[in-house]
Amino acid sequence: MVENLTPSSGAVVSGAMRYHWRGTAFAAGAKAADFERLMKDFNAYPQHFSPQVLQARVLTQQGDRLQASMRVKQHHVITVVMDTAYDISYSRLDARHGYSISRSTRISEIDSPGTRSERALNSSEEHGFLWRLNTYWSYEERDGGLYMQIESVSLTRSVPRALDWAIRPFVESVPRESLEFILRSTCNALRR
Repeated sequence: MVENLTPSSGAVVSGAMRYHWRGTAFAAGAKAADFERLMKDFNAYPQHFSPQVLQARVLTQQGDRLQASMRVKQHHVITVVMDTAYDISYSRLDARHGYSISRSTRISEIDSPGTRSERALNSSEEHGFLWRLNTYWSYEERDGGLYMQIESVSLTRSVPRALDWAIRPFVESVPRESLEFILRSTCNALRR
């Protein structure tokens, strides 16, 4: 189940749009420890979350806190590739409950990815598809499986008023589709 929590008023922040979504899923037979291993195995993200995650690696780690980077791809009408960096912390409340908090520290749109002319666009060149992303996972093991909930709060460039009617439905569909993809991919990885 995925739902939009963005308030109808107040989603516009001077030159930007804020989106708040929550998704919930149940993975039958999964354990909290399985989920924790999956989330902490950053190097395996490209195989579990393909085709959206192209590369992932841990930059630094101290216990349950880490800094990581990912190259991600979003394909809808157009394809956008971004290099992203995050501060992530994991917390376990007990053997059956836990959560994680991920906050983006850098997001760069990539021009001509995978070619010799590949480069990160500077702030005046990028399209503003994603400026910031905070993600909050919580999970609970019960009823013979694992309940998982993910919330994402993202910030993007605002849509020009004249194009609002045409662009807003597309822009608003991206967070929903991303959460659905992440939850489906997580459930599939836990089944393996």
